[in-house]
Amino acid sequence: MLRILTLCLAALVAAGCSTLGSKHPADWVGHTDKGQASFYADKFQMRKTASGEPYRHDLKTAAHRTMPFGSKVKVTNLANGRSVVVRVNDRGPFVRGRIIDLSKSAFSSIGNTAAGLLNVKIEVID
Repeated sequence: MLRILTLCLAALVAAGCSTLGSKHPADWVGHTDKGQASFYADKFQMRKTASGEPYRHDLKTAAHRTMPFGSKVKVTNLANGRSVVVRVNDRGPFVRGRIIDLSKSAFSSIGNTAAGLLNVKIEVID
């Protein structure tokens, strides 16, 4: 029993040391991922985000499930190579396959909102 508890404790300590669980944006610099990006519907304008600030479609902001608030992320549309830098200030998206939810202006700067979704690469930068 003691051996099992020791192994569980060691696993918890190791998981706690992971940078992916860090609350410091600098610890995430260099992290990349690929998947789909969506964008906020107009009905969310001025609604409070998870960070407490209101969502504004004209700002270059984004939602990510785990990245610390304040993280700067370069989002690149894989179809056309266009990129935008956004600041994480919300949580989500919570739909399988989607890795980031962009403000409408951020999405528009790299693709057409009529598409609804974009295949993107994200990279955390300074």
